[in-house]
Amino acid sequence: MIHPNKIRQILMLALVLALGFVLYGEMAFMLSAFLGAVALYMLLRRAMFKMVFGWKWRSWIAALLLVLGSLVLVVMPFVFVINILIKKLTPFIEDQSQITDAIKRIEGYLSTRFHIEILSDVNVEKIELALTNAGKNVLGSTVGAITNLVVMYFLLWFMLTNGGNMERWLRKNLPFKSTNTAKLLQEVNSMVVSNAVGIPLLGTIQGIIATIGYYLFGINEPILWGIITGIASVIPFVGTMAVWVPIVILQFAAGNMQTGYWLIFWGLVPIGSSDNVIRFVLQKSLADVHPLITVFGVIVGLNLFGFLGLIFGPLLLSLFLLLVRVYKDEFGLAVATDDEDG
Repeated sequence: MIHPNKIRQILMLALVLALGFVLYGEMAFMLSAFLGAVALYMLLRRAMFKMVFGWKWRSWIAALLLVLGSLVLVVMPFVFVINILIKKLTPFIEDQSQITDAIKRIEGYLSTRFHIEILSDVNVEKIELALTNAGKNVLGSTVGAITNLVVMYFLLWFMLTNGGNMERWLRKNLPFKSTNTAKLLQEVNSMVVSNAVGIPLLGTIQGIIATIGYYLFGINEPILWGIITGIASVIPFVGTMAVWVPIVILQFAAGNMQTGYWLIFWGLVPIGSSDNVIRFVLQKSLADVHPLITVFGVIVGLNLFGFLGLIFGPLLLSLFLLLVRVYKDEFGLAVATDDEDG
């Protein structure tokens, strides 16, 4: 016979899960805004606490200053990049023949020079369609981005002004020992800060280096291709090569052999080595994250969370490994003791 308390507990858990499922379904559109607010809170919490508890500022004044500062340092550069992409990509979207010609030139060069036929007519059409759709998504996501931005800063305001109470509630209600709760919160903080700072910084530096190279070697639209190269730095396994390698092949196909060789050097040495150097410095200064966790975390995160998966994908994978260790610490000894007693 099942004890009535067990039945009530099961019913309560089922009710909580059902309500949680319904709420998630209705509020899933705010997930990216919530994750963005969490990332910004992790970056700003130390400054917020110093202003409020160290300098004795009013919480709303400190929060307002930090929100305005993040708008200038985070949002304005993002708006600047999007504005450039919109201006530069619009001609390619309106005249798709430019994309088709470039793809066919790459395919013709590979076929003639190396007898490699990677791009069939069907694949060429698929690549053209994918690039066109990607450009249209960039151009058409402005309204959604503004909505998410407003919701994100609305959530961030309440996180900053109530940060102390929020963190105390988490420490009190997480079902772990105090030491494991501290480890978990520290892991979340360090991973979010590491990825939120490291990934954009890495992409920015590689984009700047690529822009300099494209300008020096006479590539058309060096700023556009530099920005796209910086964005491509987040692609697992391939990275910036997804951009500069096709540009090199196009130069070879046009007979610009010297330019192509210089671009290979620039892509492998200045752009490629900057990746390794920056990652090494960031791992030592922010969080010592294994490269495989970053790579596979990004793959998982992009599928789950979209762009913000670059930050929260590695965090999710790291939390999984940490929770395994926490479980072993919380229950492993108890299970072993029970087995010995039995």
